[in-house]
Amino acid sequence: MKFTLSWLKEHLDTTAEVDQVAEAMTMAGLEVEDVHDPIAGLAPFTVARIISAERHPNADRLQVCQVETVDGMKEIVCGAPNARAGLTTIYAPIGAYVPGLGVTLVEKPVRGVISNGMLCSGAELELADDSDGILELSDELQVGTPAAGVFGAEPVIDFEVTPNRPDWLGVAGIARDLAATGLGRLTTPTINPTTGSFACPVTVRIETPELCPVFAGRVIRGVRNGPSPEWLQQRLTAIGLRSINRLVDITNLIAYDRARPLHVYDLARLSGAEIVVRGGRGDEPLLALDGKTYSPTASDCVISDDGGARVIGLGGVMGGESTGCSDDTTDVFVESAWFDPIATAQTGRALNISSDAQYRFARGVDTASVVPGVELATQLILELCGGEASDVTIAGQAPAAPEAFAFDPAYVKRLSGLSLSDDRIFEILFALGFTVMRGSTWSATPPSWRRDVEGPADLVEEVARIEGFAALPHAPLPEVARAPGGVLNPRQARVRTARRALAALGYAEAVTWSFTKQSTAALFGGGDERLVLENPIAADLDCMRPSALPNLIQAAARNAARGHADAALFEVGPVYLDDQPTGQRTTITGLLASHPDRHWGGTGEDPLFELKGDLFALLEEIGAPVASLQLVQGQNRDWWHPGRSARLQLGPKNVMVEFGALHPRVLKALDSDGPMLAFEIVLDAVPEPRGRSKARGAADLPNLMPLSRDFAFLMDEAKAVGDLTRAVAGADKTLIAEVRVFDVYRGQGVPEGQKSVAIEVDIQPRAATLTDAEIEALTTKVIAAATKLGATLRA
Repeated sequence: MKFTLSWLKEHLDTTAEVDQVAEAMTMAGLEVEDVHDPIAGLAPFTVARIISAERHPNADRLQVCQVETVDGMKEIVCGAPNARAGLTTIYAPIGAYVPGLGVTLVEKPVRGVISNGMLCSGAELELADDSDGILELSDELQVGTPAAGVFGAEPVIDFEVTPNRPDWLGVAGIARDLAATGLGRLTTPTINPTTGSFACPVTVRIETPELCPVFAGRVIRGVRNGPSPEWLQQRLTAIGLRSINRLVDITNLIAYDRARPLHVYDLARLSGAEIVVRGGRGDEPLLALDGKTYSPTASDCVISDDGGARVIGLGGVMGGESTGCSDDTTDVFVESAWFDPIATAQTGRALNISSDAQYRFARGVDTASVVPGVELATQLILELCGGEASDVTIAGQAPAAPEAFAFDPAYVKRLSGLSLSDDRIFEILFALGFTVMRGSTWSATPPSWRRDVEGPADLVEEVARIEGFAALPHAPLPEVARAPGGVLNPRQARVRTARRALAALGYAEAVTWSFTKQSTAALFGGGDERLVLENPIAADLDCMRPSALPNLIQAAARNAARGHADAALFEVGPVYLDDQPTGQRTTITGLLASHPDRHWGGTGEDPLFELKGDLFALLEEIGAPVASLQLVQGQNRDWWHPGRSARLQLGPKNVMVEFGALHPRVLKALDSDGPMLAFEIVLDAVPEPRGRSKARGAADLPNLMPLSRDFAFLMDEAKAVGDLTRAVAGADKTLIAEVRVFDVYRGQGVPEGQKSVAIEVDIQPRAATLTDAEIEALTTKVIAAATKLGATLRA
């Protein structure tokens, strides 16, 4: 919604400038979007007069003009075809910013002749002017007159109208609220009825009162249509409307002035003496004023003539071309009706029409403005077009006015905190148009234009809005005890710990579907018919997944296809072994697709050992009993590489982890390039630590120097080296800090079927420095632990 400051002051007696008005609107809840002040933009431009115009010596289409300006005589080069001696126009000096061109004028030669300024067209000043040349103004204007004054430029306020306030779609409604805030005195002119000099020759019949409950109108004959007076054209142009003719401009003016849409029909183009308001029939096209053809249906309100046979307009939306007014129009019928907001909104959406009338009717026009709208239009038509008015004809009945309800003024304090007197509350409500009956119990009746007010709380909002939100008391909220935070159960805590640990190790978390393709699920031990979805979201996501590995493999393959072959991914989520509740497991699955760069020194450590290191670090973090785990090879399921995979278990019945390289057959079936390494931890199989405290224990910082001893043991080739290191570490858990393997030898001096494993044992004294006898005793324990495992000390 746009309006000018002078327009507002026709309804509001105030000395406030545009910035003060915008501030008052904002504080009253009217959201100002923009304040456009063209006066500032036109400040450098003034009236000038061309004294002489000679052809440019170096260009046939240019003229060198001697121009009388506010800065004295100036020589200006001009290419406009209408530049001539004696012409009064607008002058822009050097340094002025020309908004229509987006440039700032500088002194420079034009084909060898320096131009000391510019003579402007309407387009260059962003004025509504269709001429090709420079502006042609009245010779009565004095040289040096500011351009802003010549064109009647003034500030324009643009603000957003909320759907519940259709009264703000008229300048009168804005002035009413601003007057209530104390910005000025409301001076909206009253509408005086015009006595008809003859009976209205047009009757109205309403067949669909649910679409249009009331319709009023009158005939005015002997009018003289044509261009609107300058003040009317300027008012409409300032808010972005195009002046058409007097009759149409009057209806547009009233729509923006009083939020009351109207329509004027050319009486000579009406067929018959009866207007019928009814629903559409779907097979009767209407050529509307926007040049488009529409086919209204039964849910759309239409205006028809010829006994209802011909559609001449869409009720509340747009009139038709068949009865539109032109400069030749002499007799008119003025329509002022009230159309149902919901039906009008639905018509606009269904037919894709958004007009000023539809915008207002869809939000709810004042139900009491039907007859006053006709009277106001009559006043303006008689004033600007002349003519003679008939009596007003009315069909139907306007919707009932809003009902009164009880209101306790103390509710203002209770709901908003504002301490206002009863007189102040009454004054605000009265200024806004509410009828308030004071007494032991107040009774408030909303005005016809405020159907959004439905109870006491709405009145409190109105009082607070007008008094000013800045007047609301500032008080801190009372202290409220903080609600206890959520406590994670052990499994949730482990999941969070696992996510953080894997992210710290450089893995990226993936969140994939809990579904996969049935044939893919079969590769990983799934694909049971009981786990096939009846209504899958996609054809290739039709089965619950038995493992997160296929989704991670495919994610890594998609990364590789886009040039990112190296991938370290993990996912924590459910897998489904059967359709029973006990068949759902939570797994922590990691995948490593490592493709190291080629190098003359080799590729470095085998990625499988890197994966194993990450796996054991993760198990330590989540509190798994790593020291008690058994590493078993050759028993993994068939999607693992048989020679490069293993499992970790706490006995044959509790397999916690499977890890290693994935089988090339599986990778090929999933169209993925190998190698890929992975691990899958069944979180449900990881026992919870007993008596583990969340508090961090005391720091273990020995003050004695450690020492180390090396041992070499012969052991069977089939036995795992890890079993030896665990056995040695358990020989004396108090003194032995760490056991490391630093060599594995097979060859001369080592019996067939055996291997020599060299280990370094770090010994950390606690209470006192160890004596030779104590070191020898510890050495004996180490040898005994290895011997019990089946290893022998090399000579």
